[in-house]
Amino acid sequence: MRIVEIEKVSFEEGFEKSLRPSNLDEYIGQEQIKKNLRVFIEAAKKRGEGLDHMLFFGPPGLGKTTLANIISNEMNSNIKTISAPMLEKSGDLAAILTNLEVGDILFIDEIHRLKASIEEVLYSAMEDFRLDIVIGSGPAAQTIKLDIAKFTLIGATTRAGMLSNPLRDRFGMSFRLNFYNEEELGIIINLASKKLGYNIEEKASNEIAKRSRGTPRIALRLLKRVRDFAEVENQKTITQKIAKYALDELGINEHGFDELDIRFLSLLANAKKPLGLSTIAAALSEDEGTIEEVIEPFLIANGFIEKTPKGRLATRKSYEVLNLTVGSLF
Repeated sequence: MRIVEIEKVSFEEGFEKSLRPSNLDEYIGQEQIKKNLRVFIEAAKKRGEGLDHMLFFGPPGLGKTTLANIISNEMNSNIKTISAPMLEKSGDLAAILTNLEVGDILFIDEIHRLKASIEEVLYSAMEDFRLDIVIGSGPAAQTIKLDIAKFTLIGATTRAGMLSNPLRDRFGMSFRLNFYNEEELGIIINLASKKLGYNIEEKASNEIAKRSRGTPRIALRLLKRVRDFAEVENQKTITQKIAKYALDELGINEHGFDELDIRFLSLLANAKKPLGLSTIAAALSEDEGTIEEVIEPFLIANGFIEKTPKGRLATRKSYEVLNLTVGSLF
């Protein structure tokens, strides 16, 4: 069972949002980013100006959307949130931009998926706070320049390399979010448990943190599933025994791997040679984007696989986890 699939708008998602921090003091982890943001926010407030455009990038579930909402709260500004795939034509973006007020924040998630025609509308909007709208076509076409309010664009992406250079260069600040350590995840789990109305043993929070792949979103979802097991047992305290049993039942092992991770690593280990992304996707019956954005980042960051010019390769660490013989590859 994979706990990190595509998010859907639901009661569950809304409940998850209620567990998120609302200001920088409540936000756990990413200390250097928080330190810099505090400086930029305070400086902008002293000047009476909005923040410069900023880009957050890194694997999913590390808090990019949460940080955007925190910045909105810290700046006492309104925030408009939209996912890039929802913008089908340049007029969609133009309609949003013309309705923004001074100091507002526009948050575009998955910004690497913007269409080229829509991206071009952003260039003048970000630099000159102006829209260049083309009316008509052919020789009769006319360009109308329309001033818009000075706003702050916050972009979020899991694949910064897919952003075009012109768009990337227009962000005044770029921040890479890194995976969390177990101590940070433990704090997040403890705080969330209180909001859920449950006590949790330190060993239980450590157990959940250890299996959360360094990702707060996964930690919160696993906590809620463990909470369900405790609820059935009529327990108001989540113990290590309950946590371990629940996570084992969910198929999440001590490394945070689920069935798909094990299949992925086993495929590479048994191949004993680099495999291309398309080959892996076909063998696992998974989308290439899911493999690149969801499965691989944690495995690469923790040294379980390597990306080489010839493809993905299992490391010695993977062989050890799978209890396989390393062979002649090393």
